[in-house]
Amino acid sequence: MTDIVPIRRALISVSDKTGLLDFARALAARDVAILSTGGTAKALREAGIPVTDVSEHTGFPEILDGRVKTLVPQIHGGILGRRDLPEHVAQMQAHDIAPIDLVAVNLYPFEATVARGAAFDDCVENIDIGGPALIRAAAKNHDFVGVLTEPAHYAEVLSELAAHGGTTLALRRRLAGEAYARTAAYDAAIAAWFAGQRDETFPERLTIGGVRRQVLRYGENPHQRAAFYASGTRPGVATARQVQGKELSFNNLNDTDAAFEAVAEFDAPTVVIVKHANPCGVASAGSLAEAWEAALRCDPVSAFGGIVALNRPLDGPAAERISAIFTEVIVAPEATAEALEILARKKNLRVLLTGGVPDPAAPGLVVRTLAGGLLAQTRDAGRIERAALRTVTHRAPSEAELDDLMFAFRVCKHVKSNAIVYAKAGATVGIGAGQMSRVDSARIAAWKGAEAARAAGLATPLTQGSVVASDAFFPFADGLEAAISAGATAVIQPGGSMRDAEVIAAADAAGIAMVFTGMRHFRH
Repeated sequence: MTDIVPIRRALISVSDKTGLLDFARALAARDVAILSTGGTAKALREAGIPVTDVSEHTGFPEILDGRVKTLVPQIHGGILGRRDLPEHVAQMQAHDIAPIDLVAVNLYPFEATVARGAAFDDCVENIDIGGPALIRAAAKNHDFVGVLTEPAHYAEVLSELAAHGGTTLALRRRLAGEAYARTAAYDAAIAAWFAGQRDETFPERLTIGGVRRQVLRYGENPHQRAAFYASGTRPGVATARQVQGKELSFNNLNDTDAAFEAVAEFDAPTVVIVKHANPCGVASAGSLAEAWEAALRCDPVSAFGGIVALNRPLDGPAAERISAIFTEVIVAPEATAEALEILARKKNLRVLLTGGVPDPAAPGLVVRTLAGGLLAQTRDAGRIERAALRTVTHRAPSEAELDDLMFAFRVCKHVKSNAIVYAKAGATVGIGAGQMSRVDSARIAAWKGAEAARAAGLATPLTQGSVVASDAFFPFADGLEAAISAGATAVIQPGGSMRDAEVIAAADAAGIAMVFTGMRHFRH
């Protein structure tokens, strides 16, 4: 075995024709014999590039509507035969099997077929069999064969041909590893689709595939390494195009995802400001500019250097206001030309356009790592409608209070537990997140509302006359009493505590309304 392997014969069979003709033309110019199949052979022939059909090379026709065309000894023997073993060479000669030095194959577009909602039979027909077999065979015999699974690989091979007259072992080994990763991800997508067809949420073997979008400067901290992988088509950071700004960090991506998932909960024009994965201001209004001002008012200190998510195309007036303070990232489904022109003044501001807003009720899995394993659960797609609320106090909430209760509970779903959210007039006015006790979350949220009022020159805390939402039940009356002291007039919570009666009695004693949802929204 030598490090450099010349390319005398290449098998090219690709569904993605990007860069195909230039690549094949360059190979042909170096007198590389090209074997091909179906549409690839047709494209090469029409471009005037010499090509031999695989069926002509093997003496065996494509059969079963093209399901069998490369699954023959003349092809796989040519790929798998070891050139350094005399017995392999002798057998190849005895059976008239010509060596194949390069395999360029990309797979049937199964993932794209599923993504567009194709019928069951169409999805099955887009499960590639010959392609993965060719790729795996070439990758196994990488000492002698190069394997290309992406058009992006073409330039590397041509560069090595120009420099060395063949491919280097280092390149072949790297491409072999990438090839197995590609077939593994392909099979993972197929396995996940079959599990979905039989409504199996948690299959015996959980297979996950992802495509690296970006190697990040570092992880949560500078001593950690990190990368971002896309694994689906859900609108958000995975589908976003960055139209300006510095490179995104690990924390930017994590916070942006949290912000965009939160803003998707709302139908009216809404702005969510996130800091360290927690909302610090959320508001819905008649326009994005109004929603921004209301969201900012909740906690202007924390909003500095935050992530801003919008559920409507970003317009000029909103862009002008948002860009007035230091912001790390703005994420929106789209943006007007005027908005982009305004934001361009802030060169470092990262702007992401996702092309859509995710469906908060869509099913899906959330996966996180543990030492030695994975935890998987369905996405928290739970949503409470007004008809599901149960009034448990003497006083029922007013219509205005109900509007704010529904708003606050949806925000609460995206705040780290223990979560307490005060809201008024479609905007948060105090958020308490991630405390070890619920009463502390209630007090912190009220304190933040008071601080925000002082910053705005108001004599009355923002929480006065608000409603309050809790992501889980109040275990004692003290958390509710803290909310009452902050000025809350109505409460929404799941209920279910052994001390519900005590908590309800405290609400009745204060003359406030309380509704139970029966649904908890822990977020860790």
